[in-house]
Amino acid sequence: MSHVSGRRRALGAVALSLMIMGSTGALTTPASAATPVYSEDFSDGLGTFTASGSVSTGTYGARLSGSLLSDPSLTSAAIDLTGYGDVKVSYTRAASGLDLGESFSVAYSVDGGSFTTLESARTATGAASFSLPDSVENRTLRLRFSLDAGSVLETLTVDDVLVEAATDGGPADPPAGSLPPVADVTRPGPYAVTVDSSAGPGGDGWLVHPANAGQNGVDHPILVWGPGAGSDPADYEDMLRQWASHGFVVYSEVSSNDGDYMVDALDWLEDENARPGGPLYQDLDLTEVAFGGHSRGSIGTFDVADEPRLETTIHVAGGSFDGNGPDSLRNPALYIGGDEDFATANMERDYTNTDVPVWFNVLDNTDHILATRNGQHIITAWLRWHLADEEFRRTKDFLSTGCTFCGLGDVRYKHW
Repeated sequence: MSHVSGRRRALGAVALSLMIMGSTGALTTPASAATPVYSEDFSDGLGTFTASGSVSTGTYGARLSGSLLSDPSLTSAAIDLTGYGDVKVSYTRAASGLDLGESFSVAYSVDGGSFTTLESARTATGAASFSLPDSVENRTLRLRFSLDAGSVLETLTVDDVLVEAATDGGPADPPAGSLPPVADVTRPGPYAVTVDSSAGPGGDGWLVHPANAGQNGVDHPILVWGPGAGSDPADYEDMLRQWASHGFVVYSEVSSNDGDYMVDALDWLEDENARPGGPLYQDLDLTEVAFGGHSRGSIGTFDVADEPRLETTIHVAGGSFDGNGPDSLRNPALYIGGDEDFATANMERDYTNTDVPVWFNVLDNTDHILATRNGQHIITAWLRWHLADEEFRRTKDFLSTGCTFCGLGDVRYKHW
């Protein structure tokens, strides 16, 4: 199922052309971390819930109707509670027409285990709220609403499902990933940064990395970044530095529609990791690699997205020309577009054609030029999730209606 939040803009079918990343603009920073870990109001369908039996959705929420054949139920996808404590579940419900001996129930499951009942009743209307035991912390949670009734006129209506963390507004102690933790991805990370502007297979690329790479035994994940047509790594310097300050080793050179230069760069980085005396000797995590780029850099990324060493790909303001770019995807993908960008129509088509897990944000007040700059903090969080094992970001920053970046534009995701 796909999930959509925020406003949706009508976008014409505009052919993708390539522009230079040259000008700067106001930096858009996301709202502070939201209190909700997960929320669903069923305004766009079932969201991440799945249903069995007779279940419908509408402005009223989700409605389960009784049946003599099978009892209806509504079950959420796994909700990641890694790093969260003092978890509370709330929702509204309204039971209607149930006879004696009939009932609805609400239950939760931890790590795919058996369900524990939160409430079971024949008549109930309004809001309900339950604090879950400490045993759910750092686990995965599923919620289930079910109805035991024999007539389609007997119903349970559910709305405004919310899972929230501690009263301090979020995960107080996120578990450590492979990099030093940070409190705010919109700020520079803990590393001082070194830039080598004559690096790479041809000596014409930029290598941007933590100055003290390998300190405290850290192995650094890798991002290979492709600039837009007519631009070069210097046009993205502040963003490359931002990502490196968070612990990623970033390589960038002038892009092409053919992404072979990215594979060559990764081969070169592997050699650097094995070269005694080099600045990155045995300091790279070669199992945690992302390719990504802006405009033409995104197109080149599609071209080599089936590279087996990749964990994820990032596509900014660069949809494929024919809609077939997603065919090469093998791993979760991040799409970022702009509501004033001519390339967004192609990205919309690519999103439709994407069969791997994907998260897409069409940023407000953003054109082709500003898409990377306005989306750079989304990219930071995405890299920390997919390459640095910060699993709490899955729900907190991305896969919930109250996610950190949901207020920046039109968000949708699917296949998670």
